[in-house]
Amino acid sequence: MVTNKKFALVTLTIIPFLVIIIFYFNGTEQVYGNDKESIAKVIHSIDGYENESIEILEIRDFNDLRMVGFLSNNSPGYIQFAKNEDGNYEWRHIEVQNDESFSSFLPDFRKPPKKFMLVTNHSNKIAKMQVSVNGQKLEQVFTPNNASVTWVKLPRTDKNEYEFRNYKFYDKDGKLIEEY
Repeated sequence: MVTNKKFALVTLTIIPFLVIIIFYFNGTEQVYGNDKESIAKVIHSIDGYENESIEILEIRDFNDLRMVGFLSNNSPGYIQFAKNEDGNYEWRHIEVQNDESFSSFLPDFRKPPKKFMLVTNHSNKIAKMQVSVNGQKLEQVFTPNNASVTWVKLPRTDKNEYEFRNYKFYDKDGKLIEEY
């Protein structure tokens, strides 16, 4: 009878301990940005984004970096991941421009060629953008009222610095949009 009491005592001690360990390790499982579904999970796991509606627009890989353009409650944003030694993508940076229909972002690419990212939502009225980057005029066209991600290659520079000037935005009829 003493053996049964010892067995019961050991069992009652070990089982809760095992349950706690299993719950802890399952509850803190790392989520990676390896596919569209897991990217949305990562975004929802970040403080401030738990209840946002997320629409993934584009996933693009640049060597060991993954850039994802998305809409958060219809506001343009991007999240950047870096591939770890196990081949999984861990998030490094997230940025959203609230209450905008057209936003530009300058992700950290680590090495040239550098690009900047333009993300639009379904309310975007801009059909063409012109901007001077380090004195070189760049032009990009867009489809209005269409959520999209567009990449623009930046001109090479010795200083790794970029000066953006003289932004101009045009509507589908070629008219300058004054409010930008």
